[in-house]
Amino acid sequence: MTDLQDKNKGLQQRIKYLRGFVIFVFAIILFRGWHMQIIKGSHYKRLAENNRVRTVILPPLRGIIYDRNGEVLVKNVPSFNLGLVLADINDIDKTIKRIAPVINLAPDNIKEKINSSKYYDPFSPLTIKEDISMREVAIIESHKWNLQGVVIVVEGRREYPNKEIAAHLIGYVGEITQEQLKEEEYISEPMGRMIGQNGIEKFYDSIVRGRVGRKNIEVDAAGRERRVLNVTEPVSGDNVVLSIDLYLQKIAEEALADKKGAIVAMDTNTGEILALVSHPAFDPNIMSKRLSSKMWQKIVSDPYHPLNNRAIQGIYPPGSVFKIVMAYGGLEGGHIDPNNKISCKGGMQFGKRFFRDWRAGGHGVVALHKAITESCDVYFYQLGNRMEIDNIARYANLFGLGETTGIDLPSEKKGLVPSTEWKLANRKERWYAGETLSVSIGQGYLSVTPLQQAVMVNAIANSGFIVRPRVLKSVISDKDKKTFEFPPVETGSIAISESMLNTIKNALKGVVYDNGGTGWAARSTVVDIAGKTGTAQVVGRRFQGVGSWKYNDHAWFVAFAPVNKPKITVAVLVEHGGHGGSVAAPIAKRIIEEYFKLNNLMEQI
Repeated sequence: MTDLQDKNKGLQQRIKYLRGFVIFVFAIILFRGWHMQIIKGSHYKRLAENNRVRTVILPPLRGIIYDRNGEVLVKNVPSFNLGLVLADINDIDKTIKRIAPVINLAPDNIKEKINSSKYYDPFSPLTIKEDISMREVAIIESHKWNLQGVVIVVEGRREYPNKEIAAHLIGYVGEITQEQLKEEEYISEPMGRMIGQNGIEKFYDSIVRGRVGRKNIEVDAAGRERRVLNVTEPVSGDNVVLSIDLYLQKIAEEALADKKGAIVAMDTNTGEILALVSHPAFDPNIMSKRLSSKMWQKIVSDPYHPLNNRAIQGIYPPGSVFKIVMAYGGLEGGHIDPNNKISCKGGMQFGKRFFRDWRAGGHGVVALHKAITESCDVYFYQLGNRMEIDNIARYANLFGLGETTGIDLPSEKKGLVPSTEWKLANRKERWYAGETLSVSIGQGYLSVTPLQQAVMVNAIANSGFIVRPRVLKSVISDKDKKTFEFPPVETGSIAISESMLNTIKNALKGVVYDNGGTGWAARSTVVDIAGKTGTAQVVGRRFQGVGSWKYNDHAWFVAFAPVNKPKITVAVLVEHGGHGGSVAAPIAKRIIEEYFKLNNLMEQI
């Protein structure tokens, strides 16, 4: 009896455990069902729908970019891209092994592309290789039954037929980044979208980008399209016409040749940019591909910084070109009489320091005209000492220095115009009078961009009016082909009397044509040119001529022509080029002469 009771007791215990286990299993099943339907319901619903319905992005064609004469600067060409829909691939390693030899890519490179795209929508094609050949397309298509999740996507690829020509101005496109997808402007754009990343392509991206279309399709279990449910057609971007002249741009590029530096040529009266050069340059066709992180790193780590647009982002001391501002400030403020003379013996003692003139023997007896034509440092040392730094800064600001010009290109730098307030705030030191002398000849803390130099001298050429430099000339609507023109914008003016204007203009003409003028290499028999040379020190004189070429001076020349009724203004910078008169002036001369020949303006001069 006892044994029977013990057996019954053991059986009941086992039944109790079994019942508990069954309840536990059911609880897990119920929890999983609740979790899948309530917590993760939307996720699994999307997976199910994507197994049946897909949205295919239809990329629009970006707008064509033309020069002022209708020459094509940027166009679209059809491109066949190989993509992977990761959600449709069961064995990624096997798929990679099959496609790698066909598209001539190493399996590791394909894996790197996949791994670097962890945020990519698995139901959208991830581009593995762009612009594959028709042979590669044929092989992929003929084996499609065995390449589940491998697709060929046709889109318009950006082509830049002139390669490095005007590369910094035109810019390039690139795949939209995770950071950009969060911006309000791009929040509705799909991953993988190509957008403007630099230059005009970026600044006017909203105009040339267009609007994506979408095609909803029904697919089978293998991701193959069965039928189209509905389509929203893409809208192409508008075409744009730039102010640059491709022929003049090529002349400017050739003139700068293999030198590092920048050139800006602009219409004196409208501010339209006729040519804008930055060397070294890059090929936008390469930049507009989906670059690997390794390739991108190689480009951005180049010690010569080819992506840097030196015309608007390069910061340099203006050198003696700044003497134009000093001359205006001295006359306007009553600090000098243009006929008063000083004696220049090759330098000037100021306190415990001797400030040298660039000409060791000096310039002799000098008034304002000769001080500008021969670029006498001593004259401007004395003028700067009388004006003082805050007055100098005020006049520099009137010409737009120390601020961006407002050109329609991204990432413009504003340079620096120092003052007593600036130094106290940034250096925690008071301003010293000796520093004013350095600024007076375009050295010291003072820094500008080549574009700012062009705008500054253009104010003199344009009788005191300051016009905003611009690259966009017109927009041609893709919808109705209407053209929208953009008039010049005057951003300010400097008060300058006719006599003062003539004094400065005649001196700038003398820079080129007077005996002893520093800009003699710009003399032209085609058109009269006014200009100013600049030789900006990079290091102290004791370091020059020894060691690295990086210690050499920067060469400047700014000019306008013709002198009485200017039509073109030019600024040339040659990094570490030496003397502005012998290096930069001939470049400006060539551009100006070609401009007048090109536009048949000789009879109007």
